[in-house]
Amino acid sequence: MTNFKLCLLFILLLNHPAFSQENSVHIRINQLGYLEEDSKVAVVFGNKAIKEPFQLILQETGKVVGEFRPKAITTDQWAGYQYCEVDFSKVTQRGYYFMKGKSSGTTSSIFRIGNDAFGNHQETLLEFMRQQRCGYNPTLDMVCHEKDGRTFFGPMPDSSYVDVSGGWHDAGDQLKYLITSSYATAHMLMAYEMYPGRFEDKFNAFGQPWPNGIPDILDEAKWGLDWIHKMHPAPDQLFHQVADDRDHKGFKIPNKDNSDYGWGANQYRPAYFATGKPQGLMKYQSEATGVANLAGRSAAAMALAARIWEKDLNDPVFALKCRNAALSLYKLGRENEGFQQGNSYSAPYRYNEETWADDMEWAAAEIYKLTGESNYLEQAKKYALMSNTQDSWTVRDSAAHYQLYPFINMGHYSLHSIVDENFKKVLEGYYLDGIKYTLKRAEKNPFHIGVPFIWCSNNLLTSLITQVILYEKMSGDRSFEPFLSAQRDWLFGRNPWGTSMFTGIPEKGEFPVEVHTSLYVLLGLEVPGGLVDGPVYTSIYNSLLGLTLLKPDKFAAFQNEHVVYHDDVGDYSTNEPTMDGTAGAILMMTHFSKK
Repeated sequence: MTNFKLCLLFILLLNHPAFSQENSVHIRINQLGYLEEDSKVAVVFGNKAIKEPFQLILQETGKVVGEFRPKAITTDQWAGYQYCEVDFSKVTQRGYYFMKGKSSGTTSSIFRIGNDAFGNHQETLLEFMRQQRCGYNPTLDMVCHEKDGRTFFGPMPDSSYVDVSGGWHDAGDQLKYLITSSYATAHMLMAYEMYPGRFEDKFNAFGQPWPNGIPDILDEAKWGLDWIHKMHPAPDQLFHQVADDRDHKGFKIPNKDNSDYGWGANQYRPAYFATGKPQGLMKYQSEATGVANLAGRSAAAMALAARIWEKDLNDPVFALKCRNAALSLYKLGRENEGFQQGNSYSAPYRYNEETWADDMEWAAAEIYKLTGESNYLEQAKKYALMSNTQDSWTVRDSAAHYQLYPFINMGHYSLHSIVDENFKKVLEGYYLDGIKYTLKRAEKNPFHIGVPFIWCSNNLLTSLITQVILYEKMSGDRSFEPFLSAQRDWLFGRNPWGTSMFTGIPEKGEFPVEVHTSLYVLLGLEVPGGLVDGPVYTSIYNSLLGLTLLKPDKFAAFQNEHVVYHDDVGDYSTNEPTMDGTAGAILMMTHFSKK
């Protein structure tokens, strides 16, 4: 072979994707950036050991503000890469930066250092919540599912009409669950109570773009509250789900729903009554022992709302309505302790919640703050001891889908402020046990992530972040701040794929686009702020039904035998944004927002 041909072959090899991938270096950072006093650690990996120093460069001037030696990470290696960390925590000067390998020339995306790095993205998450609305949808400016619904399993005859219109669609599908909506509503209200000065007023109650004198997070929470009131039409009645997996007939615009539940396409949908007993219209039966999970969470939301609408919004009429609902829902939970799961029809997948004492603890604590009646405080403490740490996924290595839901016990934080010092330590200990267990798990992977990669792993991660934040507020212990930063940074790009897990965040970054939603597939709408399900164990991905990637996997080089993530419409297991996952990230996002 001539020298010319050898040179040509060498050039072709250099440009071959596999060759270039093997010899490339990858920098993973938080694309949004870092608060000034944050731990700031990039993960760098490549096919070979990385020894080159990395420079931090101020984007405005091109000035090198620091040079840092990588530190090898001695943990399990994913996909055969070798990993190291680059710690630049000492840099606190505000500005836009990028990181660069001194020898390889590899650069990161541009990111911000400054206490404004996270902007006000809690408002971006609310944008996604508004596009999930059922009834009037402001994103589409149309009304859907006006005929929800017809009852099943209730004290009234099956197929009786009841008005359960409104609420939120659950995810890329158009079902509605009290399981998730009650948590989303209560979470938003607690986030507002903790950070009342960090929310904007740019939208009205219908989600239309003009202010109404009420923070937008409360407008969104009220959308949930109004639906919960409909799902609780009488003191002894509670519905828990509207529609079922007959919904899954392909992608569709909400007001043109082709699903047929026995009354024709785009007509009535079933409204399932919470009986506290197993349910199912076909062969798949849910498990149930009571209704306290649903009644408790809903009561907590109503008690929070009663305080906020009375004191902050000067609306005693709505406040009284929420107070009465809180008391009747809590009573319903007391009389029917246990859990009610979601219903499926023709597929085996459902929300498998099996916990309820945490919800009753939260409800009792909030109602005590509302009423001052000591019996609620004593009951809250009893439920706290019942729920303890063992009801949490944080001390387990796996769990069924939504088995231990919500993914954080907010009741511990609510109760902490109203108990004696000894009981405060008990509650702090419950959070601490989970943090320590997840910290041990985090030591086994190069990104120091503490969650098991079961379905909806991102929901677990935002809940773990929230748990650390609440623990810090309760105890004053900030020793887990580096762990907290690592969990947060994963969600914005410090992960194998270098992608944010929120649609549209950051605006010019790498984030999910090919999401499993009708609005993207049929209308091309890219609605920002949605938290996608997130990576799953490869074994889970391979076992799920109906998963087919529709495009070549742009992250193929970073998939491995351990975990996978795909930005692909065909992967509902990792790339479907969820309503409750997004709502459950609002407290976290608000905590890190502009100070």
